[in-house]
Amino acid sequence: MKRFKGTQGMLILIVLVCAVVGFYYYLANRAKTREEAENVAVTKVQDVLLKNLERNYPPTPKEVVRYFAEISQCFYSEKYTDEELEAMALKIQELYDEELIAAKTQESYLQDLKDDIEKFKSDGYVITGYKTSSSTDVFMFSEDGYDWARLYCTFYLRKGNKKTNTQEVFILRKDEAGHWKIYGWDLAD
Repeated sequence: MKRFKGTQGMLILIVLVCAVVGFYYYLANRAKTREEAENVAVTKVQDVLLKNLERNYPPTPKEVVRYFAEISQCFYSEKYTDEELEAMALKIQELYDEELIAAKTQESYLQDLKDDIEKFKSDGYVITGYKTSSSTDVFMFSEDGYDWARLYCTFYLRKGNKKTNTQEVFILRKDEAGHWKIYGWDLAD
């Protein structure tokens, strides 16, 4: 085999070096792009919206109320767009019983929700956390041919430096598909 000498050999060497450096650069940037895509921070709002309730509906009344509290915390304490607000409103309605949804039109529900959030925020409150009843404190009963559950959720609030809490009682009813749906809630005594 004949060795390349002179200009022809130098050109082939330069092309090979450029190819190796180019391939290395391609692999290095491709790895960074993949890492950046994996490390994109998901906000609490986006995390709530990513949950697929058709495939992964919360199995217990406690889990339903916990997811309700997560969405509520996003409503009252996070930043989001109008589109995300409407998407969260639709998402939280997936937890509601049919009778609760039927009590208001969609437009009325959205407007009332927006007004409530605006009042809460203008008063300077932020939901800092929540705690649902323990599983042993969920009261289960049957009435009118339905299975019902009653449990409590404590919301921890902050206004400036002042911390307080509020406790709400939730009533859930099991639907035909076996899912626990929020029938209603009110401030606890």
